[in-house]
Amino acid sequence: AAGLDRCVLAEKCMTGDEFTVTVIDGKALPVIKLVTPNDFYDFSAKYESNDTQYLFEHGLTEEAEAALKLLCEQAFESVGCSGWARVDVMQDENGDFQLLEINTAPGMTDHSLVPMSAKQAGLSFEQLVVKIITMTTVEKGQ
Repeated sequence: AAGLDRCVLAEKCMTGDEFTVTVIDGKALPVIKLVTPNDFYDFSAKYESNDTQYLFEHGLTEEAEAALKLLCEQAFESVGCSGWARVDVMQDENGDFQLLEINTAPGMTDHSLVPMSAKQAGLSFEQLVVKIITMTTVEKGQ
């Protein structure tokens, strides 16, 4: 890569469990563990596979789950997010959480991860949409 461009971004290869956490108005919703028979949670696992599992019984201790939620809330705040986002994380071989990305325009179909997490938190799809619209309208002073 360095032979093609002077600017190269390299990341350490990570293996471990993958999680996603929806953050709405700065507060984390229930954690989802992503389990796929693929090498990682890729396009095929997300959109084509019938074997991908989305688990709320994720095997984290209460302390680890609290730490993961706090990390996601802090990431949301530190990059200046507002309203809602989805934070993707991996747990490395030492049990430490590593941020992968913050998706500020996550999927909102009835089978997407954000509505899935909201449902687990007791919010229907309709309630979730109204909450997001209301929250973003208030933020803009409308």
